Amino acid sequence: MTNQSDRTVAVSVDWDAEAAGFDEEPDHGLRDPEVRLAWADRLRVWLPERPADVLDLGCGTGSLALLAAEQGHRVTGVDSSPAMVERARAKLAGRDAVFLTGDAAAPPVGERLFDVVLVRHVLWALADPARVLRHWRGLLRPGGRFVLVEGVWGTVTPVGIPADRLTALLAPLAADVRVERLSAQTVLWGKEVSDERYVVVATV
Repeated sequence: MTNQSDRTVAVSVDWDAEAAGFDEEPDHGLRDPEVRLAWADRLRVWLPERPADVLDLGCGTGSLALLAAEQGHRVTGVDSSPAMVERARAKLAGRDAVFLTGDAAAPPVGERLFDVVLVRHVLWALADPARVLRHWRGLLRPGGRFVLVEGVWGTVTPVGIPADRLTALLAPLAADVRVERLSAQTVLWGKEVSDERYVVVATV
């Protein structure tokens, strides 16, 4: 993957093939109670206090969607991998949640609007983050918010999107943009990390 201006090109990954083992990573499956509680606590801060319509893009197997649903939010998840979507549907069976197979950059939600666009480790891999953010902005109700968990990984050939670049892309789209650094919060990752990890919460 290379970063050039506001364009990103990512190496293709067969996410259907990855789905079976995806939840093995501590921050993917959230199977460790401490890791799960840490993410639940952060979501409680990042998401609205009242029940909200949350659009979880690149939702994977639905781990964050499940936490949001447990906190009373109505969740729509979108992922390009049918295998991921199948696992998310099973994980949230009986919850107020719907999962769709589709492109996170242009989710198949029709004219629906949402209170939150929630994205974790997805935007960096999309071909044109600036264009994607503008499209996502059109899916938010007035007063809605982005919750974007991103980072930069690797040292020799780092991949990702730095926080300062993401905040610059959001500046024309949001009235309030806040960055919370997450690298030192090892409980979120189930291990110590040395790369840049953060969340941007931006209200439109």
